[in-house]
Amino acid sequence: MNQATQSDDQPEELLEQQASVYEMIREEIISGRLAPNARLKVADIAEQYQTSTNPVREALQQLRGEGFVLIEQNRGARVRPIDDKFVRDIIEIEMLIEASLTRWFVSIATDADIVSLEAIQDEIEANNFADRTLHGALDTRFHQLIYDRHYNRHAADLWWKHREILRAISRRFPTSLNRRMSVLREHRELIECIRAQDVEGAAEVVSRHVEGSGRHILEQMRASKAAHAS
Repeated sequence: MNQATQSDDQPEELLEQQASVYEMIREEIISGRLAPNARLKVADIAEQYQTSTNPVREALQQLRGEGFVLIEQNRGARVRPIDDKFVRDIIEIEMLIEASLTRWFVSIATDADIVSLEAIQDEIEANNFADRTLHGALDTRFHQLIYDRHYNRHAADLWWKHREILRAISRRFPTSLNRRMSVLREHRELIECIRAQDVEGAAEVVSRHVEGSGRHILEQMRASKAAHAS
């Protein structure tokens, strides 16, 4: 009985351990405590976090898939430099992807979809960025409702991966009042374009929305870099 219980529990325990190691390494990278291009040696990380090597390997593979880690044959893993060029490239790709996903959604949107988007937006405005964690969750729900319906799962998954990277980076910085107002306004503009079945109008709003968020992150990154340099 005990052996069976341990065997049944082991996969769950390993998954929890892997998730914990993943979260810790990810936080080290985002915070800058792990420097760009720093080597990520499996044995050293396992010793640091007092775990076996398997959860570390799995965590590094997950971080590789999300773009935080580079793994090269015969050279091992290292931290991907998250600089303004990296963020700029993601933003440019996202402007194309999100506009395309939005065009498709406009063509299939229903009255119920509009009601759902408006309900989420009402919650976003009621929170008004007071709780940043709640805002992030609501904002994700808003955009997921649009993008998760698309038939191209690769494109939707790429959006999610990029969103997680940008959200992790932006967590380090405050959101300016100007950007807050833009986010709320652009969401409402997008809803109205979808309601009017204005495909290109909706795509233009989303592209502008992504570009504005990206510009805000880049400005914050550059200001932080300048402050540290001085």
